[in-house]
Amino acid sequence: MHVDHLLRLDRLDLSLVWGDEALLGQEIAGVTATDLEDPERFLQPGEVVLSGLVWWSREGAPAKTDRFVSALRRAGAVALLAGEETHGHVPRELVDACRRHRVALVAVPPHTSFRAVTEAVYLRQWGELSRHPADHRALPENVRLDLDRALEGGATTGELLDRAFAHLGTPACHLLTPGGRTVARTGGTAELPAREAAEVLRGGRGTTLRVEAEGTDFDTWYLHLPEEGRVPPRVLQEISELLGRHRRRRDRHRTARAAASARLVEAVGALRADTDHLRSALASCGLAGRAAHTVVVAALDPDGNAGADGVAALTEALGHLPSVAFAVARGAGDEATAVLAHEEDAADEVGERLREVWPLIRACRPGSAWRVGLSLPVTAPTSLNTALAQARYALAAATALAPPVAGLRDLGGLALLLAGVPVDVREVYRTTVLGPLLGAGRGSGAMLLETLEAFLAHDCSWTRTAEALHIHVNTVHYRVERIETLTGRDLSRLDDRVDLRAALLCR
Repeated sequence: MHVDHLLRLDRLDLSLVWGDEALLGQEIAGVTATDLEDPERFLQPGEVVLSGLVWWSREGAPAKTDRFVSALRRAGAVALLAGEETHGHVPRELVDACRRHRVALVAVPPHTSFRAVTEAVYLRQWGELSRHPADHRALPENVRLDLDRALEGGATTGELLDRAFAHLGTPACHLLTPGGRTVARTGGTAELPAREAAEVLRGGRGTTLRVEAEGTDFDTWYLHLPEEGRVPPRVLQEISELLGRHRRRRDRHRTARAAASARLVEAVGALRADTDHLRSALASCGLAGRAAHTVVVAALDPDGNAGADGVAALTEALGHLPSVAFAVARGAGDEATAVLAHEEDAADEVGERLREVWPLIRACRPGSAWRVGLSLPVTAPTSLNTALAQARYALAAATALAPPVAGLRDLGGLALLLAGVPVDVREVYRTTVLGPLLGAGRGSGAMLLETLEAFLAHDCSWTRTAEALHIHVNTVHYRVERIETLTGRDLSRLDDRVDLRAALLCR
C-alpha cells in the first residue's frame, strides 16, 4: 500500500497538504501514533506517523516543529498524518518543515478517527496477504481443521475464541461491540467493564481488528488484544475471518428468531388482547415462565422513530442486561419495541442499567437522538398492551422533557401531563407565554428565564433564589418585577405560576 492509496480512500476523507509524486509513491510498512516532541526512537522505516499535534504550540513553534519533522525524516517515516481536531487546522510552520525535510504531509479531519486510518492500512496489507495461495496461510493446518470442525459443530463464540488462540498460549483477547459489550473473551482474560471497553476501542491502544460481517454502528464485532504485536497480523486476520463466518451463521439464526419477535410485538400492540395468542407468542420467543414483563420502546431520531438501525441499537443496549430475556422488533409506531421477561424485583434494575448504558449506545452514533421509554412491570400477558402505551408515553416524555431514558415511575405532575401534548402545541404555548422574555434580547432574555426557573424551583423564595444565583436579593426583586411586566403574569398568584412553569417545561 502506497501513501497515495491512503489518500484515495473516500471513507477517510484525508487531504494532501504537501507532497510530490515520488513521496506519495512510497510503500507504507506500518502505522505509529505519537505526540512526543521527538519520536525518532519509537519509529520504524516505512511507517506513516499519526499525530494529534498536542505537542505543537505557537510558543517556540518553528524550533519544535523542525525537531519533530526532522526526527520523522531520520527514522525513515514516509508521511505525517496530522490531526486537525486539536488546533482546527494544520499549522503553517508544520507545512514549511515538511517541505524542507521532504516528508509528505496529510491532514486528518476531526471526524476521522486515528483508529480508522490504522485499520485501513492494516486491512489493506492483510487483504493483499490473503490473496496468496492457500499454502501461505498463517494458522497451522491442524488448528484450522479443528476450528472448521468446531464452527460446523455449533461451537459458541467463546469456545471458538479459546481454540483459535490456544496454540499461541491463549493471549488476552476480547471480542467487543462499539458500545463496550463483551461478546466473548479468551479464558483467563480479565473482565473489561463496558465503559472502559468502549474507551479502549476509541483510544487505539493495543491491537484492534474489525470482524468482517454484516453489522451496524451498534453491533459490529471487534477483536481487541491489549498487547500490541503479541499475535502475527496474518494469524489475527485468519481468526477474524473465522469469527466473521461464525457471525454470519448466528445472524441467519437471528433472522428466524426475528420473525417470532415481530409476531410478539404485533400481538402486544393489538387493540384487543388475545390471551392465548399472547402466551403462545411469548413462549415462541422464550419469554414465558418469568414473573414479570416490561415493555421498552426506543427511537433514534428526534421525531420518535427508530430508523433502520433502531432495532440493532435497542438490542445492543439490552444485551448489557445479562439477567433479562428479551425480544425486539419494529413497532407499529415505527419505534423499536422490546418485551422483557424478568423476575418481579428486577424492574428497577432494568431502568438503572439502561441509564448507565445510554451514553455508550449514543456514542456509537453521535448524531442520533437516542431515547428510551420504559413501562411499569406487568404480571399478566393481557396487560402488555397497557404496558406498551405506558412505554410510548414515557418515550414521548424522554424526547420532549425528561432524561433520555425515562420510566413511567420517573415522571410525575405537570411534566407527565405535558409529555402527552403534541410538540407543535407545546411550542405555541411556550411562545405565547414566554414570548416577551424570549424577545427581550439575547443576554437579558436568557438572564430573566434563568431567574424565573430558579425562582419557581425555590418556591418563590427571594432569599434562596438569590443564594442559588449568587446575586443580591434586591436584584431578584428587580428581575421578577421585569418578568411580571413582560409576561403580564403575577407570580404571587398560583395560576400564573403554573402557567409559567408549564411554559418552561415546554422548552
